[in-house]
Amino acid sequence: MARIAGVNIPTNKRVTIGLRYIYGIGPTKAERICQQLEIPAERRVNELSDDEILKIRELIDSEYRVEGDLRREVAMNIKRLMDLGCYRGLRHRRGLPVRGQRTHTNARTRKGKAVAIAGKKKATR
Repeated sequence: MARIAGVNIPTNKRVTIGLRYIYGIGPTKAERICQQLEIPAERRVNELSDDEILKIRELIDSEYRVEGDLRREVAMNIKRLMDLGCYRGLRHRRGLPVRGQRTHTNARTRKGKAVAIAGKKKATR
């Protein structure tokens, strides 16, 4: 099992798919890494040599911000918005959708499980 940027890459998957297990590397970056190192797209992780794994590890360390550093940067950006007290920061602080989605209905992922309000009944027409 290859270990890159502190993440165990699954051995039976293709290299471009396996690299996506690293936080901060998506489809485009994974393909770009393979192209830079001239690794064929069909190659599986268990078929990589130790030298190729080392090259991948060095390339990711030098050119990309991934895993802990990226998570820390994102958290600091959110904390900065919250400290500023701007609209986006307030939405983060209250646990509501940040990017303009409606909240009257939906938004359950962000708001959490619906809580019933005692004494509230449906209005009759």
